[in-house]
Amino acid sequence: MEVISGYFDKLAGAIMSFNFLSDLLDILLVAVVIYEGIKLLRGSRTFQLIKGIAFLAVIYLLVKVCQMEASEYLLSVLFENGLIILVVLFAPEFRKFLEKFGRQSIKDISIFNFKNGIDYEKTINNTVNDFCKASADMSETKTGALVVFEKSNSLQEIAETGTIIDAKSSAELFNGLFFKNSALHDGAVIVREGRILAAGCILPLTQNNTLASELGTRHRAAIGMSEQGDAVVVVVSEETGKISVARNGQLKRDVAHGELREILLGELLNNNEKSGLSENRKLKKKSRNKKGGDKNED
Repeated sequence: MEVISGYFDKLAGAIMSFNFLSDLLDILLVAVVIYEGIKLLRGSRTFQLIKGIAFLAVIYLLVKVCQMEASEYLLSVLFENGLIILVVLFAPEFRKFLEKFGRQSIKDISIFNFKNGIDYEKTINNTVNDFCKASADMSETKTGALVVFEKSNSLQEIAETGTIIDAKSSAELFNGLFFKNSALHDGAVIVREGRILAAGCILPLTQNNTLASELGTRHRAAIGMSEQGDAVVVVVSEETGKISVARNGQLKRDVAHGELREILLGELLNNNEKSGLSENRKLKKKSRNKKGGDKNED
């Protein structure tokens, strides 16, 4: 009973000592730093390293509980020097993190930058239309192309292997980037949130040895990229002009232009709100078709 009473006394003391303005700003600042840090590291190899450190911490706790002295000593040496190890391991990330904040204004920080769902959907629609138009041109002229559409998994590390562009999309820009005499035509283009983020990027090749022998480097790179995250990768074959789409390590070949647009919109606008809107549109369409059918029968 005394323990519970002491707990409530401490809670009441914390509430009474709460300074609304300074403590609120303190919490907000910590939240921004943590949020931006996670966003910066998400999808990178560094994030995998952090998960490995967390796993080691769990093992250390288990070793300590089980009183395994030798293992505890080795792990304690590691964690006692943890701050120095973290600074050495994450020096490039700390530098990138500080540079990012140096370039941004307050309105650019993600937590303050609320996006309008309608504007986002419009941007994605325009980008998909631009790319489908460009892919039709490239398919006709048998111009090889490789385009990666980023979803929830960050492709920042892949983008940094090429040239950062960060430009508004257009059919002419897509065509120009893959023009045979262009300096960037051999690499992949990364598209993020409706904007062309980077070009000339290097993608990881798939290690799947069961693929058809006629698949070239572009197709193998598309499959390899789709195996490592949730990105949608589109390939235009330089030999046949046919369009292929890679998702989740699977390659769908000979995709028609109309089907390509449906796949991209379905993948890039796939959230609960938009899918709900899509379902409503489908139901309305079915209702109209049914009414039309009934009239024809009459």
